Amino acid sequence: MALTVAPLHPLLGAEISGIDLRRRIENSELAEFIQAMDEHAVCVVRHETPLTNEQHITFSMALGPIERRRVLKIAGADAMRIPHHEIIDQSNISADDKIFRDGDRTLGFKRANRLWHTDMSFHPVRATYSVLSAHEVPPGGADTEFTDMRAAYDTLPQETKKRISTLSAEHSYWYSRVKGGGPEPTAEERNSRPPAQHKLVHVHPTSNRRALYLASHASHIVGWPVQDGRDLLVELMEHATQPDFIFRHRWRVGDVLIWDNLATMHRATPFEDTRHRRDMRRTTCREREILN
Repeated sequence: MALTVAPLHPLLGAEISGIDLRRRIENSELAEFIQAMDEHAVCVVRHETPLTNEQHITFSMALGPIERRRVLKIAGADAMRIPHHEIIDQSNISADDKIFRDGDRTLGFKRANRLWHTDMSFHPVRATYSVLSAHEVPPGGADTEFTDMRAAYDTLPQETKKRISTLSAEHSYWYSRVKGGGPEPTAEERNSRPPAQHKLVHVHPTSNRRALYLASHASHIVGWPVQDGRDLLVELMEHATQPDFIFRHRWRVGDVLIWDNLATMHRATPFEDTRHRRDMRRTTCREREILN
């Protein structure tokens, strides 16, 4: 059965039907799915009920190597609510199944996800696809917004394209956490995930289009005075997040949203996170297997 792809936005975002992520995906289906991802960069597959953790992991592994271990340490957050290292717990729920209280260190860091970012840009091995599964959705949905970084690059002035063509930015998880209102990291936290450097412009590997590679994790331009680099990053970020580039996904329980981190940025939108539960679980595919 051929997949049906219904665009949700002129630039990015589509709903895919005719595929059930709870079962084994055939090679022909996967090829069609990847083709849709290359075109739309963000795709949603809706289900009546959420995927199990095992189904979520199995589907993600079909898309490429996935993260299998913690990528950083947060002080006091050793207990796992979800017993799978492949799944990143993007909820506001603690290991004892309670909503985090205001002032909780973990919640403070999570709130920085409301800044525009690209998953795992702070790691040397970049994320390709992220797969986010909705288990509980608060009133109002707590939407997620995406912006098209290929369109953002295409519409830059030629002089700017030339100016940034050889530049790299340094990306730090801890920079974005503090910028987003979180607490200062401890020395142990900083040492658990040092920064990484990536080019500002890259060629998207499957569509062969050039794209900006930005994130709130980007702290400065390598080799530039810090403030000059941050001014440039603000300029590029403002350009990339113009309203015409943005698709907003409205969550339903059972949704599985897949996006391409090499073609998009995204951000969470605020909700009453100390009052309503939001249970979202993410796997992250990587450019290559991480062996250590």
